[in-house]
Amino acid sequence: MSTSTPDQFLPGLSARPLCLSMPLPDLLQKPPAIPSGTEVEARTSFGLSLPASYPHRLKLVHQIAVPHIAALLSGRIYFSAALLALCFTCSAATRASELAQPTAEAFQRYVQRTEARMQSELADPKHFLYFDSLPEQRKNAMLTRLHNGQVVIEQMQTEDNGNEIKMPGGLVHHWLAIGFIPGITRDQVIDLAQDYPRHVKVYAPEVEQAQVLEHFDQHFLVSYRFYRHAIVTTVYNTEFDVDYQLPDSKRGYCFARAVRIAEVQNPGKPDEKELSVGNDHGYMWRLNLYTRYLEKDNGVYVQIEFVALSRSAPGIVAWLANSYIRSIPTAYLTNYVRTTQRALASQERFSGN
Repeated sequence: MSTSTPDQFLPGLSARPLCLSMPLPDLLQKPPAIPSGTEVEARTSFGLSLPASYPHRLKLVHQIAVPHIAALLSGRIYFSAALLALCFTCSAATRASELAQPTAEAFQRYVQRTEARMQSELADPKHFLYFDSLPEQRKNAMLTRLHNGQVVIEQMQTEDNGNEIKMPGGLVHHWLAIGFIPGITRDQVIDLAQDYPRHVKVYAPEVEQAQVLEHFDQHFLVSYRFYRHAIVTTVYNTEFDVDYQLPDSKRGYCFARAVRIAEVQNPGKPDEKELSVGNDHGYMWRLNLYTRYLEKDNGVYVQIEFVALSRSAPGIVAWLANSYIRSIPTAYLTNYVRTTQRALASQERFSGN
């Protein structure tokens, strides 16, 4: 099988995709049949003088070793198939993809339904956070985890009157993360959130640049440069419309909607340039972040919903690529909440509080 050259726009792929010489049909066949004990005995008879106990030992080999060999062979074939799928994934993922109008419209419907649900929750102080609507036992279990310093991650899905919102050519990533930061106030968390130039230091290396373009009252237009390295390295120049609301002295929430996402080609090099918006590799076409803050229990609960749109993977590798793509928001959200916790905790220690 011939190898293909990786896309020149992705510096993170510094080597050719790994491909296997074994044909796909051979990889997907059932594992080779394990010979019977008689066949093993015949194939191991090379005219050697064997001890009298050999038949008994051979029986033990057949009973113990052969099943392990079968499992090993099966595992090797599965691993080879996974490597081959990954090879196809890298090749397919490095091709350019264009955001089609039906995909963009479907995602907009998804966002509208999601924000409608959020507005009803925000209007009710008793159901301000995700765990407020959970059964008492599950809520208490989640609170215990949060107070022990864990970040709780939940996958979310928005429906339209009980029906799935189809996303032709796209994949929605909708996740929710909650963390608890003890010993600080809501205003301290809001101050950090609105101190955008500081984000470069606090949230590095994911945030390479941050600049406020406009600011009026509780509205911001913010420019971010995001860096992400996983299987490939991606860099984006983005702009977000950000609106904060502080309904009382303990609660607050923020809607941050990306109004521009441009993938950067050859970042940091003399020939750096942006790819056309919506006509790139399709790793992140849309991104909205919805954050809630609640000062309670001698600390602040921070809840973030991450709603993003990417291209979907080709059919043969969708099972692998889509699982990988979905894993990115969980890593991002966990890191964001924990980094915020550390930044505010160190600020408290520095201030002597």
